Amino acid sequence: MFDCLKSNNILTSSSLSFTLIIFVIILTDSIFSNVSLHSSVFQQHQTNNTNHDQVYCSTRFHSRVEQFSRTNQCKVNFFMTWISPANSFGQREFFALESLFQTNPESCLIIISTTMDSEEGFKILEPLISLGFRVQSISPDLSDLLKNTPAETWLVEIKNGIKNPGEIPLAQNLSNLIRLAVLYKYGGVYLDMDFVVLKDFSGLRNSIGAQSIDANGKWSRLNNAVLVFDKKHPLIYKFMEEFALTFDGNIWGHNGPYLVSRVVDRVAKTKDFNFTVLPPMAFYPIDWTRISRFFARPNDPATAKWVEAKIRHLNRSTYGVHLWNRKSSKFKIEEGSIIWRLVYDHCLICHFNFSTS
Repeated sequence: MFDCLKSNNILTSSSLSFTLIIFVIILTDSIFSNVSLHSSVFQQHQTNNTNHDQVYCSTRFHSRVEQFSRTNQCKVNFFMTWISPANSFGQREFFALESLFQTNPESCLIIISTTMDSEEGFKILEPLISLGFRVQSISPDLSDLLKNTPAETWLVEIKNGIKNPGEIPLAQNLSNLIRLAVLYKYGGVYLDMDFVVLKDFSGLRNSIGAQSIDANGKWSRLNNAVLVFDKKHPLIYKFMEEFALTFDGNIWGHNGPYLVSRVVDRVAKTKDFNFTVLPPMAFYPIDWTRISRFFARPNDPATAKWVEAKIRHLNRSTYGVHLWNRKSSKFKIEEGSIIWRLVYDHCLICHFNFSTS
């Protein structure tokens, strides 16, 4: 039931359906060395798909990821999650991929998704593939992915109805868990979809970003929207262990941002873990309560000057701008705004329609 995450599985009483997408982006030596990627990926989709709404499970998750990595000589992994059908993958989501490839031009992208692993998903990504970027979609297999991890028993309990999934949509908590499992098994970078990527990530290792700091400059809250860790890093193991032991499906953030904050607060007292907490400017340069400022056009000289200064600061100090999509998804990107500027500076195909949100 769980192996392919079909949309009619693992539903709460208040949920109608869910899909789960994880993006695995892996750096390679050259984006143009595999000129046959487009045809080989398309042939795979033709083989695996008879209907773009189907979920395909003929090849297990691990073997497909490993095969893609071997074929493309991938060396760093990136992951993203997307909890919507393929037809909800819009301009903003596509631009997140554009900005990532524009700043990390040697990246490979594996989209692990029940909906994007389809002809429809392939068509969405084809513009990037045609430019020579290495992109492939892979359906998640939870049993395979969580095998031999602290969350393996948790999955069995959820499947058997022993553990209550709670009122929070289970897809959201699965996203929190699977990003940890993929990092633990493969290592690399997890990145949420609502980011504008501004820098090359290949120099980062074993890092997590602070969302906020206190008056003394110490982090007051961490966030799991960006995680950068080596394969089988003990902190990721602790995160998964915490997820399984303290899972609560009724409290938003308990199994995600609050989880990483709890664990890091505990392990920071020891010297058994090798990791860095990066300042908010690295990934969260603006708080979610003020994100509207990044979407608004400057209407006076003082605001225009602020926008210019902020752009310079972001380009100098920020790896990626988290857009807090739960808050900003309905905002229009106004001409001359910070986001408008970043889109034009970091797009590849540059077919963004600014008249829609």
